[in-house]
Amino acid sequence: MTLTEEIDTADRAGVRVTWRGWAALVVLMLPVLLVSVDNTVLAFALPDIARDLMPTSTQQLWVVDAYPLVLAALLVTMGTMGDRFGRRRMLLIGATGFAAVSVVAAFSVSAEMLIASRAAMGVFGAMLMPSTLSLLRSIFTDRNQRRLAVAIWASMFSGGAALGPIVGGILLEHFSWGSVFLMSVPVLVPLLILAPFLVPESKDPHPGRIDPISIALSMLTMVPIVYAIKETAVHGFGVLPVVLVAAGLVAGYLFVRRQMRLPQPMLDMRLFARGSFSGATVVNLLSMASFVGFLYFASQHLQLILGLSPLNAGLALVPGLAVMIITSLAVVPVAAKFSPRIVIPIVLAVTALGYALMALPAVHGGLGLLIGAFALVGAGIGAAETVCNDLILASAPPSKAGAASAVSETAYEVGAVLGTTVLGGVLTAIYRSTFVAPTGIDAATGEQARETLAGAVTAAENLDPNAADQLVNAAAAAFDAGVTVTSILGAVLVVSAAIVGALALRVPRTAATREKGVTPPAAR
Repeated sequence: MTLTEEIDTADRAGVRVTWRGWAALVVLMLPVLLVSVDNTVLAFALPDIARDLMPTSTQQLWVVDAYPLVLAALLVTMGTMGDRFGRRRMLLIGATGFAAVSVVAAFSVSAEMLIASRAAMGVFGAMLMPSTLSLLRSIFTDRNQRRLAVAIWASMFSGGAALGPIVGGILLEHFSWGSVFLMSVPVLVPLLILAPFLVPESKDPHPGRIDPISIALSMLTMVPIVYAIKETAVHGFGVLPVVLVAAGLVAGYLFVRRQMRLPQPMLDMRLFARGSFSGATVVNLLSMASFVGFLYFASQHLQLILGLSPLNAGLALVPGLAVMIITSLAVVPVAAKFSPRIVIPIVLAVTALGYALMALPAVHGGLGLLIGAFALVGAGIGAAETVCNDLILASAPPSKAGAASAVSETAYEVGAVLGTTVLGGVLTAIYRSTFVAPTGIDAATGEQARETLAGAVTAAENLDPNAADQLVNAAAAAFDAGVTVTSILGAVLVVSAAIVGALALRVPRTAATREKGVTPPAAR
């Protein structure tokens, strides 16, 4: 049976779920909520972490990126293992491990310990995310219900992002930064209790064997390339990044070649031959890179330049995140009527407009304009994520749902890494190259201020008021110069995603629509 025939057979057999299916959806939203809250909270906790653990600029990037890097490297492996051993089983193992390691991260006493904990969280997080999306594919076999379920799933990322700054702000106002990691425990305990009763187990009835070579090659593809991007962003172009990229590309080539030759591959490469699958994956990656990159500099700007508390900084972004939730749900009926080749470019044009607004120097000092720019960015990303994730699931048969979901999540997490490494790295490089210490500042203080914006604010606390103001103003000017360039790059990423969506998002007619002589909107 071909891939298209398997998808058509599943679509024909689709039945509408009852209350139990929607209850299972609620349970599956818990880990999604946790991951999105964790990402947002960490961005707002970075200034406190920087003041307490005093990481270097490289370590500060690794605190953010260790988790998504490991997660991205293992998602395909864990998604395939879920197809083989059971998606619900992987979900429960991941939830248990994630909660335990989060406690360790909360009590880290050094930057190195926190980075290691974040990496361990990535291992268990890789078990969580593909399981949630692939279980939706097996529970919601009716396409219309599944589209709504995916929209709710996608909106939960936005909901968590909106809830994260508020809850995290309250925690950071009253407790140390470690409290933001302890939030995972009360979120995951209900999952561990309810999932065995409400979420049905599902797996591939004809799974392939576990292939250690494929697992190793998938990791050897991801880690060197992302690390090379990080090295280039922080230390500039050199021999090491070139070698790392070359190694990653060779490993990627060998991985694809092996999958094409295996009778039962770990990742079915036929999925990428479908424009709806590969195109949606690329759009996810580019749009998420732009979104996470925006959060990276916006959270620091709100707290360290505008002087807002973590709670008030979080509240400042809530309107934009609320818009993101609304558009992720509102796009469902629109996506049912119009082709994604039309919908995706339009919604991402709104995001590009938000980035263009942030590139204006006048916006940097205005809280209201920054809030408006973020609302535009979130509006387009929220709608695009719903459409793309629905296309990815619809382009894969239920038996391969874990692997397909893993690819979607890999794009999401790699996008998050690129957003921090590329946009954050460019911002850091411009900040360090344009920062000029005021006259009268000693060399040690000037070097500390040049490392990071948080380092400059911390260094200013030990100076007299006049010198402190001069140092902070110099740091703010250098940071805003980086924001202008970074915003332009973010707009370029979004426009690139819109072009990919316009050219690649074609959905072939299914057997059901061919029999009725109907062309679905996505194929027009």
